[in-house]
Amino acid sequence: MTVPSPWWNPDRHADRRPALMARNRITAALRGHFSERDFVEVEAACLQVSPGNEAHLSAFATEILGADGVSHPLYLHTSPEFACKTLLAAGERRIVSFSRVFRNRERGPLHHPEFTMLEWYRAGEDYTQLMRDCSETLALAAEAAGTRILIHRGREADPFAPFECLTLAEAFSKLGIDLLATVGPDGSTDRDGFAASVAEAGLRVAADDTWADLFSRVLVARIEPGLGLGRPTILCEYPVCEAALARPSPCDPRVAERFELYACGVELANAFGELTDPAEQRRRFTLAMDEKERVYGERYPIDEAFLEALAIMPEASGIALGLDRLVMLCVGAPHIEDVLWTPVTGGRS
Repeated sequence: MTVPSPWWNPDRHADRRPALMARNRITAALRGHFSERDFVEVEAACLQVSPGNEAHLSAFATEILGADGVSHPLYLHTSPEFACKTLLAAGERRIVSFSRVFRNRERGPLHHPEFTMLEWYRAGEDYTQLMRDCSETLALAAEAAGTRILIHRGREADPFAPFECLTLAEAFSKLGIDLLATVGPDGSTDRDGFAASVAEAGLRVAADDTWADLFSRVLVARIEPGLGLGRPTILCEYPVCEAALARPSPCDPRVAERFELYACGVELANAFGELTDPAEQRRRFTLAMDEKERVYGERYPIDEAFLEALAIMPEASGIALGLDRLVMLCVGAPHIEDVLWTPVTGGRS
C-alpha cells in the first residue's frame, strides 16, 4: 500500500488547497449569517473541570498548576456546550461559537481528535426553529462553496431541497421494531423485549447487550446509512433515555426534544430543546458516568458550577454542527483530513 505524502508536502497541499479555501468561504459566510441575525459570537475556554458527561466520549486530560505548585486536573472540552449554556444563564440571548474541540479515541474518515464545532443557542425559542436554521445553513454553505449538491462517497443530497423529517419510532418501524413499546413514560426500558425485536430484524444480540447497545447497533447498521439521500433528513423524537441533555417532549414523555441532521448518510448536527432542571441533569450525568465506568473503567467529574448556572438558565434551544463534515460534503472530500488546514500528526485511518 502506498503511504500518502504528509499534508505539508507542497504538491499535496496544492491538491488540498481548493477545499481549504472553500472552507474559509463557508466559515466567513456562516459568521456573517449569524451576525445579521443578532447572534453574538462567543469564545468558550477549551480547558474545563469536566469535558462533558457522555458515556462514550473520551477526553484529553491535563492539569493546571497553582502558584503554590499544587496541581489540579482539567480537561480539553469535547464541546463548548456547558460554557455556552452558562452564558445563557448569565443573560445572553442568542450566541454562536466556532470552537476547537477535542475527542480522544476518535480517528477515521469522519472523525479527528481535534475538530471544529459550530454551536448556536436561542434563549426563549423553540427547538423547531433550529430545524429552519439548519435549512438555511446548508444552503448558505453550498452557495459559499460554489456547489449545488452535497456529495460523500457516491451519495448525494440537495442542500436546497425541503428536508425530510423522520421520527425514531418511524425509522425503527420500517424494520419491524416497535421502539416506543420498549420505553416507559419514566424513561425506563424493556431490554429483553427490545432484544427479541432486534434479533427478529436480523441483527446480532449478545447476552450482555444493554438496551442502549442495541439501540445504537440498529441505528448505525440499518438506519443511518439511508438517511439524507437525495435530500437532508431530520431524525427527531429520540427516546428520552438517549437524550441526556434534552428536555422531555410535552406531547409524549417517552421521547425528548432532540433531533439530528443527516446528509449523504453522514450525521452533521445534534440539537436539543435544552434541559434546565439541575437535579434531573445531575441524575442523568451520574447514570452516564456509571455506564462509562462499567465500560471503560473511568468517569469524569460533574461540573458543579454548570449545574448551579442551569438552575437560572432560561428555556432555550441549542445545536452543535460539525463544521469540518459540512465542508467535506460541500467539496466532495472523502476524508475529514482533506478539509483541515493542519491535521494532527500521527497517521490517518
